[in-house]
Amino acid sequence: AEHARRAGLVSVLPLQHGYVRMGIRRTRAQDRDEERRALAKRLEGSGVATEPEPTSAATATMAAADRGTGLLAVDVHTPGVGRLLAAIGAGGLDHVRVMQGDAVEVVRDMLAPGSLAGARIFFPDPWPKARHHKRRLVQPSFVALLATRLVPGGFVHCATDWPDYGEQMLHDLAAEPSLANDSDGYAPRPPDRPLTRFERRGLARGHPVVDLVFRRRLTP
Repeated sequence: AEHARRAGLVSVLPLQHGYVRMGIRRTRAQDRDEERRALAKRLEGSGVATEPEPTSAATATMAAADRGTGLLAVDVHTPGVGRLLAAIGAGGLDHVRVMQGDAVEVVRDMLAPGSLAGARIFFPDPWPKARHHKRRLVQPSFVALLATRLVPGGFVHCATDWPDYGEQMLHDLAAEPSLANDSDGYAPRPPDRPLTRFERRGLARGHPVVDLVFRRRLTP
């Protein structure tokens, strides 16, 4: 199961021709230029490419680098699904399948136990308000369900730029007895994970990005 994202989080007020921040009207191009400058400064010397990819393009990039593995991408967002289908067609990625729907339902109802070599959940909606935390994708019940779909040794790789969501992910993954952490806490950023647009926005705003990699234990 590839990237899954729920309803988007609106962080600025959209206008007909631009955005309003702090009472100042700005164009989208100005915002993108500002984010690129901030991101380039933060990533200077890190070895990570500073030109981000849409999530759909990032998924296609990872799929193109591993054509020997079948990939199921799950998203509820129709435009994102359309962009990914276009990228798959352009790249001749016939080992990729796309499912539009809720990730919990797809994993629960459509995937057999022990059918996944791995699952990636990159920058899911953080639902920042405390009363909305129950809507977050990574929850103990979903972690337990997802773990049953992994083969022994199969991985779960999560990434987020929201600190308290990262802490929750770490807690919930570590609490699942069938999973083991690959690292002592958060994992180093894997070099093969492309920089996504959501990650760029988080970095430009000073958010720390964390990765987590857990694997299903070889024995119960």
